[in-house]
Amino acid sequence: MQLHQLRPKHKIKKGKRIGRGGKRGTYAGKGVKGQKSRAGKKLQPGIREWIKKYPKLKGYRFKAQEKNIVVLNIDVLERKFNAQDIVSPQTLIKKGVISKIKGRIPRVKILGRGKLTKKLIIKNCQVSKTVKKKLESI
Repeated sequence: MQLHQLRPKHKIKKGKRIGRGGKRGTYAGKGVKGQKSRAGKKLQPGIREWIKKYPKLKGYRFKAQEKNIVVLNIDVLERKFNAQDIVSPQTLIKKGVISKIKGRIPRVKILGRGKLTKKLIIKNCQVSKTVKKKLESI
């Protein structure tokens, strides 16, 4: 047997054509009036279901948390700054430690990895508990 000799086992059954005379009556089994009884355009998808889902979509009630936070460790500050220098987001940008995000100065959080031997003045930066302890101990 060759590929071109294969035939389907069952014949394809065609659906009944209704509404074209014959013994189906005046409405052809589609009921009386209304969108479902008409030919052509079918029902629209359930728009009500879409509307009900909107309050559950991401970001409907809450604004996204700020993602422009830059995290630094103390060891970076130790290398880049001298004693009694002011550490702020502006000075970090000037020294090239961080860069602007979408043209704005980002918020900075300083974490405690590394050693700090110099006394630094930190302004407008978030600081972790370990960094506070290290700054107070100097």
